[in-house]
Amino acid sequence: MSRANSSAHAELFSIDVLPASAIGLRMVAAANLVEVAALVGDTARATMLNALMGGQSLTATELAYCASVSRSTASDHLSKLVGARLLTLTRSGRFSYYRIASPLVATMLESLKVVAAIEVPPRRHPRSASDDALRFARSCYDHLAGRVGVAVTDALLAMGHIVLTDEGGEVTPSGERFLCELGVELKPRTRRLFCQPCLDWSERRYHLKGLVGGRILDRLFELGWLKRVSNSRALQLTSSGRAGLSELFQIEINNDGVPTSRLSRPATADSLVERSVI
Repeated sequence: MSRANSSAHAELFSIDVLPASAIGLRMVAAANLVEVAALVGDTARATMLNALMGGQSLTATELAYCASVSRSTASDHLSKLVGARLLTLTRSGRFSYYRIASPLVATMLESLKVVAAIEVPPRRHPRSASDDALRFARSCYDHLAGRVGVAVTDALLAMGHIVLTDEGGEVTPSGERFLCELGVELKPRTRRLFCQPCLDWSERRYHLKGLVGGRILDRLFELGWLKRVSNSRALQLTSSGRAGLSELFQIEINNDGVPTSRLSRPATADSLVERSVI
């Protein structure tokens, strides 16, 4: 028997001796994977899921508009997504609001976008203003992504405020002080992952997710450094935000919208944050 045939025979034998319960679990897992893949693979449902990746709750009417389908068709799609626990439904008065069910679902969707962004050979298509806006700054579920998100993460790394690996990350003591001065609330910690890298689909580099990434974006909204763009995941950098990135994170935005870092002097948060709040 050849080595290849021997290996295949051994693999089949190992499957034969698995207990029936283990085989059953594998079959259930495979069936669940097929169900989730089929749900996400529909164009209308994928469009609605992508719209919800901004972290906001939207109504069925708003999602129907995003997906260019009727209200009844959208409701049918949304019912399936809620049933599969990809979305959650919250009722408030006469309105029903849908949102991504958990950070785990958001991570799955963002990972699919990373894979989808790998183009071999690259497709040629004209760049649009909306595409450029998303690549510049956007919300990735509840944290900051795009060029600005990557630049902020790079700055925190360069200043020794966070440590990231492919598997996870942590905030250093200097990082806790820095973020505290900025007004980022890191307590109480929840069961959610605290600090973790997230591969940016447009930049192919890491930005920051987890509780730390989410709280940083919340604070940048509070300071008025970033504003949401209507009907889009894109985020707009304000004049105070541009000044804040320059002074606190030592990030300059050039005329082409590309952030560049200059880490030539130490950064302190107190005076800038007070000025921003006022």
